[in-house]
Amino acid sequence: MELLDFKGKVCPVPVMGTKKYLDENNNCLELGVQVDNMAAVENVRRLLENNGFSVSVAGEGREYQIFGERRSEALEKPGNTLSPQIAVPARDMLVMITSDRLGNGDEILGKGLIKNFILTLKEMGPALWRIIFLNAGVKLVAEGSDSLDPLVELENEGVSILVCGTCLNHYGLLEKKKIGETTNMLDVVTSLETAGKVITIS
Repeated sequence: MELLDFKGKVCPVPVMGTKKYLDENNNCLELGVQVDNMAAVENVRRLLENNGFSVSVAGEGREYQIFGERRSEALEKPGNTLSPQIAVPARDMLVMITSDRLGNGDEILGKGLIKNFILTLKEMGPALWRIIFLNAGVKLVAEGSDSLDPLVELENEGVSILVCGTCLNHYGLLEKKKIGETTNMLDVVTSLETAGKVITIS
């Protein structure tokens, strides 16, 4: 089994390196990846799962080993490729939120406005596909956020929610994330390419 070592590497290097290996080794059946932070664990785990692998994680603190074994049904799927792709959805609206407040000026007003914005997102209806949280926007999906309930409702209705792992690490919120999938810049860029329309809130 090949063992890739990305200890000491920050996002998106571990997930990009793993993707590169899978692209170059389409018949890979087993793969191990070493990283030293939970954001990389989540990103590599999701990449492997999306490419037909059963995944287990061992380790703690500053050293983790991610082990992937390709599932039999993935082997049997005709024309299967291991490059991570995001299928074009029926929904095509992407909202990218990069701040925990809306607009410049009064801080209290800005935080109230972003809360109301998220509450109102459901009015987009079936067009809303995905919400991505970057930079200080990740605070909105963490423990104590006033926006958790409407975000849970949106996720339950099928809206995809992605949260930047590097940003969670920066703000010390990785363990306090309450909703959404920890993501990386590869997913962000692919989402921007896939979306029919992008709205950015900063």
